[in-house]
Amino acid sequence: MSMDFAPPKYAQVMRAIQERIESGEYAPGDMLPSETQLVRELGVGRTTVVRALQTLAMQGWIEREHGRGSFVKGRPESGADRVRPSLTATEQGESPESLVEVARVSAPRYVAKLLGVAERTPVIMRRRAAREGDLPSAVETVWIPLEIAVGSDLDKPEPLRSGIRRHLQAVKHLRFDHITERVTARKPTKDEVELLGSSNPVLGVLSTVHDPAGTVLLAMSLALPGSLHELEDVYKVS
Repeated sequence: MSMDFAPPKYAQVMRAIQERIESGEYAPGDMLPSETQLVRELGVGRTTVVRALQTLAMQGWIEREHGRGSFVKGRPESGADRVRPSLTATEQGESPESLVEVARVSAPRYVAKLLGVAERTPVIMRRRAAREGDLPSAVETVWIPLEIAVGSDLDKPEPLRSGIRRHLQAVKHLRFDHITERVTARKPTKDEVELLGSSNPVLGVLSTVHDPAGTVLLAMSLALPGSLHELEDVYKVS
Protein backbone atom coordinates (compact mmCIF):
# COMPACT_ATOMS: atom_id res chain seq x y z
CA MET A 1 0.00 0.00 0.00
CA SER A 2 1.38 3.39 -0.98
CA MET A 3 2.01 5.85 1.85
CA ASP A 4 2.62 8.79 -0.47
CA PHE A 5 0.89 11.95 0.70
CA ALA A 6 -0.43 14.52 -1.76
CA PRO A 7 -0.97 17.93 -0.15
CA PRO A 8 -4.39 19.50 -0.75
CA LYS A 9 -4.64 21.55 -3.93
CA TYR A 10 -4.73 24.91 -2.16
CA ALA A 11 -1.49 24.00 -0.34
CA GLN A 12 0.10 23.14 -3.69
CA VAL A 13 -0.94 26.57 -5.02
CA MET A 14 0.51 28.22 -1.92
CA ARG A 15 3.81 26.39 -2.37
CA ALA A 16 4.02 27.36 -6.04
CA ILE A 17 3.60 31.04 -5.15
CA GLN A 18 6.00 30.79 -2.19
CA GLU A 19 8.68 29.27 -4.43
CA ARG A 20 8.32 32.13 -6.91
CA ILE A 21 8.63 34.67 -4.09
CA GLU A 22 11.71 32.93 -2.68
CA SER A 23 13.34 32.69 -6.12
CA GLY A 24 12.79 36.40 -6.78
CA GLU A 25 10.41 35.82 -9.68
CA TYR A 26 7.83 37.67 -7.57
CA ALA A 27 9.70 40.49 -5.82
CA PRO A 28 8.45 42.48 -2.81
CA GLY A 29 5.95 45.05 -4.01
CA ASP A 30 5.06 43.13 -7.18
CA MET A 31 1.41 42.51 -7.94
CA LEU A 32 0.56 38.83 -8.21
CA PRO A 33 -1.29 37.54 -11.27
CA SER A 34 -5.06 37.89 -10.91
CA GLU A 35 -7.17 35.08 -9.51
CA THR A 36 -8.41 34.35 -13.04
CA GLN A 37 -4.84 34.13 -14.36
CA LEU A 38 -3.79 31.80 -11.53
CA VAL A 39 -6.81 29.57 -12.15
CA ARG A 40 -5.83 29.19 -15.82
CA GLU A 41 -2.10 28.83 -15.19
CA LEU A 42 -2.30 26.34 -12.32
CA GLY A 43 -5.30 24.38 -13.53
CA VAL A 44 -7.32 24.62 -10.31
CA GLY A 45 -10.67 26.10 -9.31
CA ARG A 46 -11.21 29.67 -8.18
CA THR A 47 -12.14 28.56 -4.65
CA THR A 48 -8.76 26.83 -4.37
CA VAL A 49 -6.91 29.96 -5.50
CA VAL A 50 -8.90 32.19 -3.12
CA ARG A 51 -8.15 29.91 -0.19
CA ALA A 52 -4.44 29.82 -1.05
CA LEU A 53 -4.23 33.62 -1.32
CA GLN A 54 -6.20 34.09 1.89
CA THR A 55 -3.83 31.81 3.81
CA LEU A 56 -0.73 33.45 2.30
CA ALA A 57 -2.08 36.83 3.40
CA MET A 58 -2.71 35.58 6.95
CA GLN A 59 0.82 34.15 7.05
CA GLY A 60 2.36 37.45 5.91
CA TRP A 61 3.67 36.43 2.46
CA ILE A 62 1.34 38.78 0.57
CA GLU A 63 -1.03 41.67 1.19
CA ARG A 64 -4.49 41.76 -0.38
CA GLU A 65 -6.05 45.10 -1.25
CA HIS A 66 -9.76 45.13 -2.03
CA GLY A 67 -10.40 46.18 -5.61
CA ARG A 68 -6.70 46.23 -6.51
CA GLY A 69 -5.22 42.76 -6.11
CA SER A 70 -2.57 40.88 -4.14
CA PHE A 71 0.94 42.26 -3.57
CA VAL A 72 4.12 40.49 -2.49
CA LYS A 73 5.52 41.26 0.96
CA GLY A 74 8.26 38.61 1.00
CA ARG A 75 9.12 35.66 3.19
CA PRO A 76 7.82 36.21 6.74
CA GLU A 77 10.21 36.20 9.67
CA SER A 78 10.65 32.86 11.42
CA GLY A 79 7.45 31.93 13.21
CA ALA A 80 5.47 34.70 11.52
CA ASP A 81 3.83 32.29 9.09
CA ARG A 82 1.69 30.71 11.78
CA VAL A 83 -1.98 31.41 11.26
CA ARG A 84 -3.37 33.43 14.16
CA PRO A 85 -7.07 33.87 13.37
CA SER A 86 -8.03 35.90 16.45
CA LEU A 87 -5.21 38.42 15.99
CA THR A 88 -6.10 38.73 12.31
CA ALA A 89 -9.73 39.40 13.23
CA THR A 90 -8.82 42.23 15.64
CA GLU A 91 -6.66 43.92 13.01
CA GLN A 92 -9.07 43.78 10.08
CA GLY A 93 -11.10 46.90 9.45
CA GLU A 94 -14.88 46.80 9.24
CA SER A 95 -16.98 48.04 6.34
CA PRO A 96 -20.70 48.85 6.05
CA GLU A 97 -21.08 45.60 4.11
CA SER A 98 -19.25 43.39 6.62
CA LEU A 99 -20.60 44.81 9.88
CA VAL A 100 -23.71 42.77 10.60
CA GLU A 101 -24.78 43.82 14.09
CA VAL A 102 -23.83 45.99 17.05
CA ALA A 103 -25.96 45.57 20.17
CA ARG A 104 -26.02 45.71 23.95
CA VAL A 105 -26.74 42.15 25.08
CA SER A 106 -26.70 40.00 28.20
CA ALA A 107 -23.54 37.91 28.27
CA PRO A 108 -24.27 34.19 27.70
CA ARG A 109 -22.77 31.85 30.27
CA TYR A 110 -19.72 30.90 28.20
CA VAL A 111 -19.00 34.55 27.31
CA ALA A 112 -19.37 35.64 30.93
CA LYS A 113 -16.90 32.93 31.94
CA LEU A 114 -14.39 34.14 29.34
CA LEU A 115 -14.75 37.76 30.47
CA GLY A 116 -14.75 36.90 34.17
CA VAL A 117 -18.12 38.53 34.86
CA ALA A 118 -21.48 37.31 36.15
CA GLU A 119 -23.80 35.58 33.70
CA ARG A 120 -26.16 38.00 31.92
CA THR A 121 -23.94 40.99 32.67
CA PRO A 122 -24.58 43.62 29.96
CA VAL A 123 -21.84 43.71 27.30
CA ILE A 124 -21.47 45.13 23.80
CA MET A 125 -21.56 42.61 20.97
CA ARG A 126 -20.15 43.35 17.50
CA ARG A 127 -20.59 40.82 14.67
CA ARG A 128 -18.79 40.91 11.35
CA ALA A 129 -19.16 38.65 8.31
CA ALA A 130 -15.88 38.45 6.40
CA ARG A 131 -15.67 37.52 2.73
CA GLU A 132 -12.94 36.51 0.31
CA GLY A 133 -14.16 37.58 -3.09
CA ASP A 134 -17.69 36.20 -3.39
CA LEU A 135 -17.17 33.58 -0.69
CA PRO A 136 -18.17 33.99 2.99
CA SER A 137 -14.93 33.22 4.84
CA ALA A 138 -15.71 33.84 8.54
CA VAL A 139 -18.22 35.05 11.08
CA GLU A 140 -16.50 37.04 13.83
CA THR A 141 -18.33 37.95 17.04
CA VAL A 142 -16.69 40.14 19.67
CA TRP A 143 -17.97 40.84 23.20
CA ILE A 144 -16.64 43.92 24.98
CA PRO A 145 -17.24 44.88 28.63
CA LEU A 146 -19.27 48.09 28.98
CA GLU A 147 -16.49 49.91 30.81
CA ILE A 148 -14.27 49.46 27.76
CA ALA A 149 -16.90 49.89 25.05
CA VAL A 150 -18.63 53.04 26.34
CA GLY A 151 -16.73 56.12 25.25
CA SER A 152 -14.76 54.19 22.64
CA ASP A 153 -17.45 54.09 19.90
CA LEU A 154 -17.44 50.29 20.07
CA ASP A 155 -21.06 50.53 21.19
CA LYS A 156 -22.05 52.43 18.04
CA PRO A 157 -23.09 50.89 14.70
CA GLU A 158 -20.48 52.73 12.63
CA PRO A 159 -17.77 50.50 11.08
CA LEU A 160 -14.28 50.65 12.60
CA ARG A 161 -12.10 51.19 9.54
CA SER A 162 -8.86 50.64 11.46
CA GLY A 163 -9.94 47.45 13.28
CA ILE A 164 -10.62 46.96 16.99
CA ARG A 165 -6.98 46.63 18.07
CA ARG A 166 -5.80 49.94 16.61
CA HIS A 167 -9.03 51.67 17.62
CA LEU A 168 -8.69 50.72 21.30
CA GLN A 169 -5.03 51.70 21.28
CA ALA A 170 -5.86 55.13 19.87
CA VAL A 171 -9.02 55.90 21.86
CA LYS A 172 -8.54 54.09 25.18
CA HIS A 173 -4.74 53.64 25.13
CA LEU A 174 -5.20 49.91 25.71
CA ARG A 175 -2.45 47.57 24.56
CA PHE A 176 -3.06 44.00 23.46
CA ASP A 177 -0.39 41.85 25.10
CA HIS A 178 -1.46 38.25 24.44
CA ILE A 179 -4.37 36.20 23.13
CA THR A 180 -5.55 32.82 24.37
CA GLU A 181 -7.29 30.65 21.76
CA ARG A 182 -9.21 27.39 21.92
CA VAL A 183 -10.01 25.71 18.61
CA THR A 184 -12.70 23.07 18.12
CA ALA A 185 -14.64 21.53 15.26
CA ARG A 186 -18.35 22.23 15.71
CA LYS A 187 -21.65 22.83 14.00
CA PRO A 188 -22.39 26.46 13.13
CA THR A 189 -25.08 28.30 15.06
CA LYS A 190 -28.31 29.36 13.38
CA ASP A 191 -26.99 32.90 12.86
CA GLU A 192 -23.71 31.58 11.46
CA VAL A 193 -25.52 29.28 9.02
CA GLU A 194 -27.46 32.27 7.69
CA LEU A 195 -24.32 34.39 7.25
CA LEU A 196 -22.11 31.62 5.86
CA GLY A 197 -24.80 30.17 3.62
CA SER A 198 -23.93 26.66 4.76
CA SER A 199 -24.63 24.27 7.62
CA ASN A 200 -21.35 22.39 7.14
CA PRO A 201 -19.05 22.05 10.17
CA VAL A 202 -16.79 24.96 11.03
CA LEU A 203 -13.57 25.50 12.92
CA GLY A 204 -14.75 27.30 16.04
CA VAL A 205 -12.23 29.59 17.73
CA LEU A 206 -12.96 30.96 21.21
CA SER A 207 -10.44 33.51 22.41
CA THR A 208 -9.72 36.14 25.01
CA VAL A 209 -7.54 39.22 24.49
CA HIS A 210 -5.44 40.33 27.47
CA ASP A 211 -3.49 43.46 28.40
CA PRO A 212 0.04 43.26 29.91
CA ALA A 213 -1.43 42.83 33.42
CA GLY A 214 -3.48 39.83 32.25
CA THR A 215 -6.83 41.64 32.37
CA VAL A 216 -9.31 40.38 29.78
CA LEU A 217 -10.16 43.21 27.39
CA LEU A 218 -12.59 41.32 25.16
CA ALA A 219 -13.77 37.86 24.14
CA MET A 220 -14.18 36.57 20.60
CA SER A 221 -15.87 33.73 18.76
CA LEU A 222 -14.88 32.90 15.19
CA ALA A 223 -16.68 30.50 12.86
CA LEU A 224 -14.34 29.49 10.04
CA PRO A 225 -15.72 27.29 7.24
CA GLY A 226 -13.77 24.04 7.23
CA SER A 227 -13.55 24.09 3.43
CA LEU A 228 -11.65 27.40 3.45
CA HIS A 229 -9.44 27.22 6.53
CA GLU A 230 -6.67 25.07 7.89
CA LEU A 231 -4.71 25.82 11.06
CA GLU A 232 -1.07 24.77 10.92
CA ASP A 233 1.84 25.16 13.31
CA VAL A 234 5.52 24.28 13.17
CA TYR A 235 7.53 23.66 16.32
CA LYS A 236 10.91 22.29 17.26
CA VAL A 237 11.22 18.85 18.83
CA SER A 238 14.00 18.82 21.42
